[in-house]
Amino acid sequence: MTNWALVIGINKYQRLRSLEFAVQDAEAVRDFLREEVGFEQVFYFSDNSPDEIAPDGLPQSTQPTYANLWSFFWEFCEETYLQAGDNFWFFFCGHGIRHQERDYLMPCDANPRAIEATAISISYVTERLRRCGADNVVLFLDACRNQGDRASLGIGLEKHQGIITIFSCSPRERAYEIEEIGQGSFTYALLESLRIIGEGNCATVERLYQRLRYRVAEINNYYNKPQQIPYIIVEPASKYHLILLPRQATLMDIATLREYAQEAELEDNLDLAEQLWIRVLAVSLADPKALKALKRIWSKGQSKASTKPQTKGSSKSDRAVHFKSLQKAALLTSSQRIKSEVELYSKKRADYTRLRDLLAAGNWKDADQETARVMLLAAGQQQRGFLQQEDIENFPCEDFRTIDRLWVKYSNGRFGFSVQKKIWLEVGGKLDYETECKLGDQLGWRKEGEWDYYKITFKLQPITPFGQLPVAGFLDSTQEKSLGRWFGFRLVWRLVLFMRCDL
Repeated sequence: MTNWALVIGINKYQRLRSLEFAVQDAEAVRDFLREEVGFEQVFYFSDNSPDEIAPDGLPQSTQPTYANLWSFFWEFCEETYLQAGDNFWFFFCGHGIRHQERDYLMPCDANPRAIEATAISISYVTERLRRCGADNVVLFLDACRNQGDRASLGIGLEKHQGIITIFSCSPRERAYEIEEIGQGSFTYALLESLRIIGEGNCATVERLYQRLRYRVAEINNYYNKPQQIPYIIVEPASKYHLILLPRQATLMDIATLREYAQEAELEDNLDLAEQLWIRVLAVSLADPKALKALKRIWSKGQSKASTKPQTKGSSKSDRAVHFKSLQKAALLTSSQRIKSEVELYSKKRADYTRLRDLLAAGNWKDADQETARVMLLAAGQQQRGFLQQEDIENFPCEDFRTIDRLWVKYSNGRFGFSVQKKIWLEVGGKLDYETECKLGDQLGWRKEGEWDYYKITFKLQPITPFGQLPVAGFLDSTQEKSLGRWFGFRLVWRLVLFMRCDL
């Protein structure tokens, strides 16, 4: 799954009242997507942003003028860079206006007396972004900061099929900047919500929207600003359950998405079923139900194409090509899915090259043993051969994150400390024996009340529990008094690190 975004922030307007914090908001969103979520590509346009390299290889100005933005949408979307299962997020922070039943975003040189000639219509934005190939396009529009009276009609009344659009306020409201926090209340609440981990996270469209509705109003009330309630348009409605942040999604989120995919297929809405099953596969890699469903839908599509009259856009060959590309996207290998290299950073100068190579080769058992070795090295306890409480409390989080990212990358999101941490939070997130047992059950380390290391197959299969690896214990055979203690120690040290380190 590939994630791209376009982020725009405009403070300085030539013919409109300038804003205070739109650029700061856009910078915060850009940094969040690049550094915290790990988006592969984030295009950025603002008052002071550097040039980008256009598809033709020439430098392109990123000043948010009408010509620059229009050209970007036209040139970028002429080629299909993304595919089924990928995401494209669009964030705009600046002025917006409604004109003759259409919603417009105002570039820095927009003229309020010539809207159609100098502003970018949201319908143009969505029409172009649909061409990029991603089947999950999300618009975040903090663009109701217009100059009109508070009762004037703002943007947010147009619907765009297949697009999720979240507005910073309802159509007849304004969005507000909060001087005390140096941001708009919407963007502040948006980033705050997207950063929530564990219970109450905003991994799905629905949960994010529900939290934004009360949180933005809460912020405005605290800083004595008028009412501002975010507004959403989701087409089709089933996209309310789409998962925005796969690493934060719960097992229930995935199950709900499966239900909607199955329902769409039963209703013979194959296009929607395709999209939903692809989304399931994007967050639950190698999901057997999703793979079977996609194969089944592909067969149905071929059958339908052979019985219908051949019309433009629905010929048998076109349909087959469409489904084959979908199937190809669903079965991408790990190296194709995750292009970026993990930086082998170590605060203690541990060498993670061998661990990386073992994981890349799918040698999970040796990689698990290597994980234990390099963690002892990072803790400075390779001679002792095991860790004590003091070592865990001082273990460098930077190394913990490097090891986790390697496991996540080469397992396509199935293994890793962050996967284990997510499950731990789902079963209670406590540091007690009951929670340890629940986590052990989920990881497949504990069955029918008994800890059972010897049944771990060290294989990446559809039936392998999420987060089963790494085990990476630090007790040798002379110190193992029982499998329960052996596994318990493995759980206790990582639970402490889960609480200490941000993954």
